[in-house]
Amino acid sequence: MKLKAYRWFLPVLLCTWLFSGCGSSAALKDGFYTAQMSDYSHGWKEYLCIMVKDDNIVYAEFNAKNPSGYIKAWDNAYMENMASVCTTYPNDYTRKYVAQLIEAQAADGLDAISGATNSGKNFFRLAAAVIEQAADGNPDIVTVQSESEAE
Repeated sequence: MKLKAYRWFLPVLLCTWLFSGCGSSAALKDGFYTAQMSDYSHGWKEYLCIMVKDDNIVYAEFNAKNPSGYIKAWDNAYMENMASVCTTYPNDYTRKYVAQLIEAQAADGLDAISGATNSGKNFFRLAAAVIEQAADGNPDIVTVQSESEAE
């Protein structure tokens, strides 16, 4: 009789283990994680920094800086020129990409933003890199090769 009473224990334990994510490498470790492109493109090097808390991306910053450290989203002349041609600009598309990442909590399935194609490709590569960093708990800044360098 005692054996029958515990017959359900092993299947329940197994299901609990499987659905709880035990052994899963997808869990993100708390901390800040940063990835940057390996080279400057049109005078700017893009980067992505995320903050993970309780297995969730709670903050992200995607932007670019020039060799002196000036931030692309702060460059009003660049914004005006780009907005007149592309209908978007760095301070707009960087926020949209970040919002998508925080909502999706993953690098997969993010949508490209029209007018920011090159930055979008870099963002997807950077997002994959910081999520991998967060899964590993690696706090070092990771350098990501551009699409042309990777080929």
